[in-house]
Amino acid sequence: MNEVSCPKQATAVIHDKIGDFKPKVGLILGSGLGGLADHIEDATSIPFADLPGFPLSSVSGHVGHLVTGYLKGMPVACLRGRVHSYEGVKPEKIKILVRTLKLLGCESLILTNAAGSLDPSIGPGSLMMITDHINFQPSNPLIGQNDDEYGPRFIGMEDAYDVDLRTQILATAKSLNIPLERGVYMAVLGPSFETPAEIKAFSLLGANAVGMSTVPEVIVARHCGLKVAVISAITNLAAGLSEEKITHEGTLYHAQQASHSMTRLITTLMERLS
Repeated sequence: MNEVSCPKQATAVIHDKIGDFKPKVGLILGSGLGGLADHIEDATSIPFADLPGFPLSSVSGHVGHLVTGYLKGMPVACLRGRVHSYEGVKPEKIKILVRTLKLLGCESLILTNAAGSLDPSIGPGSLMMITDHINFQPSNPLIGQNDDEYGPRFIGMEDAYDVDLRTQILATAKSLNIPLERGVYMAVLGPSFETPAEIKAFSLLGANAVGMSTVPEVIVARHCGLKVAVISAITNLAAGLSEEKITHEGTLYHAQQASHSMTRLITTLMERLS
């Protein structure tokens, strides 16, 4: 089974369960942020294991279900949990996840993640809207033969993060009195956390937050024409900026602390867009 045929096969399985329901917005929820899916009404939940080609996560905090339904009136398809390259998942597997959302009918993709802050003034529990990224992962999910059905051989990334969606997110955050930082996301491979020297280098390169996900999905989404926005839950200060040891348990804890604001922001955004 290959990544070319899997999105269509997965879409067929999903349609067997949801009928003619057509989502407009795709959601991908990061570490400790899956609770947003609990707010989806008329929900149908399908384990990744039941969907052809869908990779399974081995990381705590990533349930691995596709959930469809309505979020404040907006028809959505939500990936509750994601997979990462550091788990040994091949980058091309990311294409299956994102392209399935495209085939279901999604026009936009909103992603959340847990990230470390490179700015001491932006601490755990904060939210940051990503305005651009630096890809420090050693691969790209579009490597290999191009599938012209989804997009061109070469895709520009100067508009990776949709300006209209970002404007709507900022306006929504302001209306809710939710502080929302803005910054550049540095994607690294992991699973080891960064060294203080690496963090200094990333800061010099222009990064404001660092994490181990998201950019592969953004690349695939833009290749197939989806509008993209990303909101990071800041879970820690990066190495060398705090005395606190960085752990995955701490990441999950602070992501859960930020999840209430994240949920309010995204549910209200869906209401505004629907």
